[in-house]
Amino acid sequence: MFGLAPGFPGYAGRGMTTQAPDLPPYDPQRILNAPFPERVRLACRTWANASPNRPEVMALYWGKYLFALIGTWAFWCSFNAGYPGFFSVSDWAFTTEAFKKAMVWSMCWELFGFGCGWGPMNARFDKWFGGYRHFARVGTVKLPLFRGAPLIGGDTRNWLDVGLYILNQILLLRVLVAPEVTAELLLPCFLLTAVNGVLDKTLFLVARYEHYWVVIGCMTFAAANDLWIAGAMITWSFIWFWAAVSKWNAHFPSVIMFMMNNGPFFPKLLKKRLFRDFPDDLRASPFAERMALFGHVAEFSIPIILLVAHLTGSWWLLLGGCILFTGFHSFIGLNNPNGMPVEWNILMIYGGWFLFWFHPETSVFDMTQMPLLLAALLFSLAVVPTFGNFVPARVSFLPSMRYYAGNWAYNIWLFKKNGSTEKLRKLKKTSATVNEQLEEIVDSPIEFEIAKVMMMVSRFMHFQGRPLFEALPVAVDDIEDYDWFEGEVLGGMVLGWNFGDGHLNGEQLLSAIQPICEFDEGEVRVISVESQPLFGPTMHWRVYDPVQGEIAEGKTVMSDYTGHQPWPTGDVARALSKGHSQTA
Repeated sequence: MFGLAPGFPGYAGRGMTTQAPDLPPYDPQRILNAPFPERVRLACRTWANASPNRPEVMALYWGKYLFALIGTWAFWCSFNAGYPGFFSVSDWAFTTEAFKKAMVWSMCWELFGFGCGWGPMNARFDKWFGGYRHFARVGTVKLPLFRGAPLIGGDTRNWLDVGLYILNQILLLRVLVAPEVTAELLLPCFLLTAVNGVLDKTLFLVARYEHYWVVIGCMTFAAANDLWIAGAMITWSFIWFWAAVSKWNAHFPSVIMFMMNNGPFFPKLLKKRLFRDFPDDLRASPFAERMALFGHVAEFSIPIILLVAHLTGSWWLLLGGCILFTGFHSFIGLNNPNGMPVEWNILMIYGGWFLFWFHPETSVFDMTQMPLLLAALLFSLAVVPTFGNFVPARVSFLPSMRYYAGNWAYNIWLFKKNGSTEKLRKLKKTSATVNEQLEEIVDSPIEFEIAKVMMMVSRFMHFQGRPLFEALPVAVDDIEDYDWFEGEVLGGMVLGWNFGDGHLNGEQLLSAIQPICEFDEGEVRVISVESQPLFGPTMHWRVYDPVQGEIAEGKTVMSDYTGHQPWPTGDVARALSKGHSQTA
């Protein structure tokens, strides 16, 4: 995930109390004149010292959630039959119709573009989102499931793509203004979401197939006797389970380290303790590792506690489970991690209370009354995530339910500094590149260059960045000849949406835009790094050229890098400093 808050000079020194030699803030020219490995080291130190996100800035985001997201949901609920009035919150907020509309509104919200990939925390400064501005526009880039198939397999949108997207949004809105959410209203939305996912894989992920679409399917096909509530309970439980499983790795402590240092409410006195030995050793500390372990165990415990509470009929255990998931998701949401959809955490809290606290009479085992639907649920919620965790190259991290575990597929796009990024202007898109956006808002050329350097910090500070030490030297001859773009941010610009899924912004995206942009050989290099399989030892990476295709690949043994700092050292540093040395 990606954020630019620490990227601006002048921000780097805020809150700094240490006056020891060679600590931030550094002279910008020192950073810019340093060879690439040293630039990365200085940038990582600057970020580690900055504690960038401020509560008053995060309050703006929470205004969005409280007034736009929740306020609009309350408005949709006012259409419900027998609505008692806004101020009788206890009489309408936890009704079945209110929950159903929360699910439908969550999907609609994401498909409009107001959720994942929205705003400056996702490197969107001018035109804060793509969403409908991209999906409802003929000629924008898409990623079809069956590339090359007549009518449906093109790399850019046609009127069929646009029309079906708009139709689905209209039908979702129709559900939201209905006095009752019925299976007849939901069925076309359920089907159209799947069809739109065939036309553009991005849209299926935007609609949060593994969560929103699955629960809407339960609401559609298990409406009788409210059996859909049991299906939703199963969905919530599997989400917690798999999210916990995905954190069973060496990556998650670096996520905690990064998230808490950015966290606006995490005590500043504890932030330096997130690192082993600031400023020289910026690996995740034992303190960060203990926090990661606590989060891992807590998330595992949630579905177990709720199940045991149901089986034993324990009111206190049920209350404890509800308080646990409320605290867990509130902690994440309040710290507003870069790229994390806080909306989703709000829904997990609200839905958890509705399902488990307000419906203790319902059991997950009630779904055995509908064996076919239960089989479909278990395929989506058990089989797909199992396969996706062990074979991550074949399944997106969302269906795999590997949420914010630090173990994502990602891509680094390297553009030759010869004006190659100008070819991206040939694409129909809703915003300029992040560099072009920054040029408009940053005061000076030096600050602009520093901001570009700081954009690399997130990737290197996470443990998953270590494979780049092996991939970068074989990807390009001289790193100084190229500008660095995060695939997630570039993909968000080109595809209208981004949420950390490297499968959306790698080889297929390069193949889709190459006929339009016509990059020359060596003008662009894309490094694609795949997630580490569950209990697997390596992360697989490939290097692509727009003309040659795949030009290199390798597998990085992650245990080799547990003692390595986030920046290149040794032979890697020498290889990446070659061009700088020649210039000097």
